[in-house]
Amino acid sequence: MPHWTALAAEKKQRQLKSIPQEWLVTPPSPSTLDVTGFPESCGLLNAREIEITNTLVDVLLKKLASAEWSAVEVTTAFSKRAIVAHQLVNCLTEIFIDRALARAAELDDYLKNTGKVVGPLHGLPISLKDQLCIKGLETTMGYVSWIGQYADKNAVLVDILIECGAVPFVRTNIPQTLMWTESFNNVFGRTTNPYNVSLTPGGSSGGEGALIALKGSPLGVGSDIGGSIRIPSAFCGIYGLRPSYGRVPYCGARNSLEGEDSILSVFGPMTNSPCGLKVFMKAVVNSKPWLQDPLAVRKKWDEDEYELADHGSGKNLCFAVMWDDGVVIPHPPIRRSLEITKAALQKAGHKVVDWKPIKHRLLGEVARDIWNAGSAEDYMITTSSTGEPVISTMELDDAHATAASFRPQNSGITAYQLWQVQKLRQNIRKEYIDHWNATASETGTGRAVDAIICPAAPFAATPHGKNRDANYTTVWNALDYPAAIFPVTTVDPTLDGKKPPHSFYDDFDKDIYEMYDPEKFKNAPVSLQLVGRTLEEEAVIKMTEIVDAALAAAK
Repeated sequence: MPHWTALAAEKKQRQLKSIPQEWLVTPPSPSTLDVTGFPESCGLLNAREIEITNTLVDVLLKKLASAEWSAVEVTTAFSKRAIVAHQLVNCLTEIFIDRALARAAELDDYLKNTGKVVGPLHGLPISLKDQLCIKGLETTMGYVSWIGQYADKNAVLVDILIECGAVPFVRTNIPQTLMWTESFNNVFGRTTNPYNVSLTPGGSSGGEGALIALKGSPLGVGSDIGGSIRIPSAFCGIYGLRPSYGRVPYCGARNSLEGEDSILSVFGPMTNSPCGLKVFMKAVVNSKPWLQDPLAVRKKWDEDEYELADHGSGKNLCFAVMWDDGVVIPHPPIRRSLEITKAALQKAGHKVVDWKPIKHRLLGEVARDIWNAGSAEDYMITTSSTGEPVISTMELDDAHATAASFRPQNSGITAYQLWQVQKLRQNIRKEYIDHWNATASETGTGRAVDAIICPAAPFAATPHGKNRDANYTTVWNALDYPAAIFPVTTVDPTLDGKKPPHSFYDDFDKDIYEMYDPEKFKNAPVSLQLVGRTLEEEAVIKMTEIVDAALAAAK
């Protein structure tokens, strides 16, 4: 067998050949950190294509359904912008635009001949994380060992999206193993952040985050086991939703840690507006995924829940702000975004109280113990056929590498030891429900707190290799609470100067404090997450829309 580096180089060459040559552009100089303006100034997209790619999902769907814009021209516009984005931040893996355009042409013919749309996503281009199998394409998931393995059928979610009328057109980059909060692998390389290419876009859905931030896709699918939708959404200034287990079908997709069924990875939407979250979830859950995926939850879209029937119909909501998690104190821009959001919600007539986190450190440890019960063996077996090394750092320079807490520290634990960890988690989940219910005494609404608003990470997008903490997202995976990301502001060195040292929780908290340099984080998006209760996706989406509207009104 060829050396793993030769296999990776051959795959990369095939990827280059899949890019239409006439869409190659001269990228900006390496000293240009913010590349978000480049797709519109590079000259490849015409005025109509720029208009199409700047249009939000709900409006796009209306224009496609009325045939004002054809599926072919919309797919072409986003494909061109995606290819420009890839040349800027290296966000794509599989590129199959010819296939997408053939599908779009079929949809245009169907609409012309019948006067009807195929489904609720008719003609909408959709990008997919490099886990979602498509018949006839490789899904390497960043592993050299999986090069040359072609899918013989689609993942269930891909079938559902196609039945709804969507047009898959590209797949996006991830880290090897998926179990990283950055996006680098030995096959496709490193994805960078469009707002500042010296920073990470996050991970593991980092390719999606970067692509959507550059408007190279109107709607993408990421996955999340410990923050992998929310961290890239937050770092790239877009909207994302981590649904509860089983709400979106996973069957037929590739994954790490397959068989670990305690804290499940979930698929969810990533997009440039809250309406995109609703459009995706409503289309998918109304397609009855439980008939195709045995683990999918039998719950159609609940419009009463979306209208906040259990939350006072959305009038006088009570939000709880979690200023820190008792593990790591967030950097100044994160604190400022919490203050901005609190003031906006109060101005809009909602009540805001403080959230007291319980056992967040322990919840993070429990999640990591469950994943790492067999993860080292999983990675070793997956890479063994080619001798590809398991990546141990996302640093640009290995000499400065420090271990991330979420990576395996040992070879694993026994089944009995794992059961004890799972039992502990079960008990904490009950404690957390009781803790949430008890807030009814302080809200003044007669209800418990409607949603929690908290950081998505203790920092904005970090320099490459420095994203070593995922606790702010992982706890909600351990509790199975749905959570949405919404953007608030960007790092501004004049407003977000370094604060004097606080009383540190421990050395790790001190390390996170010391890594903050306002100039290094300059222009990075600053986002927060809104957390609801298990299987309450509709309400979480609606409350995210309410928070987003309050922020817009306050500006």
